[in-house]
Amino acid sequence: MELEFWSAFILSLLYWSSTFVTGSTMIQHAKFRIGQIIDHKLFDYRGVIFEVDPVFSLTDEWYEQVAKSRPPRDKPWYHVLVDGGVHSTYVAEQNLSESSDLVEIRHPAIDEYFVSFENGYYLPRQRSM
Repeated sequence: MELEFWSAFILSLLYWSSTFVTGSTMIQHAKFRIGQIIDHKLFDYRGVIFEVDPVFSLTDEWYEQVAKSRPPRDKPWYHVLVDGGVHSTYVAEQNLSESSDLVEIRHPAIDEYFVSFENGYYLPRQRSM
């Protein structure tokens, strides 16, 4: 199990630390990866990243109503399961920091996205394409 975890962990790091490419345009390096525990800088909550978008991908209406600090749309945005909640959030990279509190997140959807928690990181489930 441990070898399996580390193999998947290394593959995940390689995948998510690479540059996002859409068409022929290189976008941005993602600072954070799926399975990483983060802190929200503005709203003071912990969470775990379950998906990464290379650039903002929701509607203009959502951005105008919710993204009050007007973070850049052309940088990575992250889908986050909120610790102790039942919801997820969509957060710009500039509003996240790596958490120093690397204990498990309490969220009912954890098992939907991750197979295990080891050494402060969640191992993502393989996605079917």
